[in-house]
Amino acid sequence: MGKYRKPNEVRFGRGAVRCRRCGTHDGVVRRYGIYLCRQCFRELAPQLGFRKYW
Repeated sequence: MGKYRKPNEVRFGRGAVRCRRCGTHDGVVRRYGIYLCRQCFRELAPQLGFRKYW
């Protein structure tokens, strides 16, 4: 039996959203149901059909 209780599950806000690939909470792209952090999105964007236009 541990000395400390485990933290409650985060249900709302930025902390509730995780990257599907690496699990981080920082900079998650949720548009179009992607749910990838921006670093993972940059690596996978060409495979997903996104292109840079500049």
